[in-house]
Amino acid sequence: MIAAVLFLCYLAVLVFILAGFWRVFVKAGQPGWACLIPIYNCYILLKIVGRPVWWLLLLLIPLVNLVIAILLALDLAKSFGKGTGFAIGLLLLGFIFYPILGFGSATYQGPAVKL
Repeated sequence: MIAAVLFLCYLAVLVFILAGFWRVFVKAGQPGWACLIPIYNCYILLKIVGRPVWWLLLLLIPLVNLVIAILLALDLAKSFGKGTGFAIGLLLLGFIFYPILGFGSATYQGPAVKL
């Protein structure tokens, strides 16, 4: 019985996080369903922040992907008019900060990186 309650709580939190990520994509003018598909969601995230598509390969390399994830979080925060502190929140507490970004008043200001 306790396991069922914990599972339902876990599922509710997971749905809330996905809904927040979905809203981030929609705010950026991308299809929300794209956040549900692995690899493709990284491609769309790269488009949102203005990074080149070949960075997707860098996300597959161990340790390099940590640096790329940090840069993507910084760029995503900048794309929505947020600062470095918010980017650190996206990295360390993404389950809180992605819903804040999605459901909050932040608006998409265009790609942070102009290529």
